[in-house]
Amino acid sequence: MNITVEQTMEMPNAVLFARKLDAALKAEHKKREHFYKTVDENRKMEFINGEIVFQSPVKLWHNNAVGNLLQLLRAYVSREGIGFVGFEKILISLTRNDYEPDICFFSSEKSKKFKKKQMQFPAPDFVVEVLSESTERHDRETKFQDYAAHGVGEYWIIDPEREIVEQYILENEDYVLAVKSGDGTIDGAAVSGFQIPIKAIFDEKLNLETLKKIIL
Repeated sequence: MNITVEQTMEMPNAVLFARKLDAALKAEHKKREHFYKTVDENRKMEFINGEIVFQSPVKLWHNNAVGNLLQLLRAYVSREGIGFVGFEKILISLTRNDYEPDICFFSSEKSKKFKKKQMQFPAPDFVVEVLSESTERHDRETKFQDYAAHGVGEYWIIDPEREIVEQYILENEDYVLAVKSGDGTIDGAAVSGFQIPIKAIFDEKLNLETLKKIIL
């Protein structure tokens, strides 16, 4: 449950609450500094609500969905020259948490400022998370709220087992479900003009056919 500033101001112990919160956030900040010192580029590590989270190896269907969508998105973005596509080990550092999304896109306006040795990145314009048993709660709850709060304009949640894509568009600081389907086409909002068959994320043959249409 989200607590608003107005609700906090109705609390007679608001000042005491704020002091406790400040102390807790300072302690969490020290743990986050430790995370930055120990983060390993060979392991997928995230810092979520004060805890270092290590991700398990993924199942084949997860790997295939990420790879299929990644090659379509990178080909389109490269063809159009409209930004930068990152995947897996790109560390997104928001105000409290650090994530390594499966796929993310930054517009040219943001990506032109990136340095070659940069290891931490701001909120992207578009994020894709592919569900697994160990990550689903964070993908649907913590990250869902955090990405919206930090202005990520579009968020896809992909279920590789059921072969379904959920597309959320940011409206008035909240995500609104635009598409939830395993069929038909999906049109990118943050990546203007990017349109693919949903099944191309899961089907190798259709993926290649779609890729050819993008690059030819």
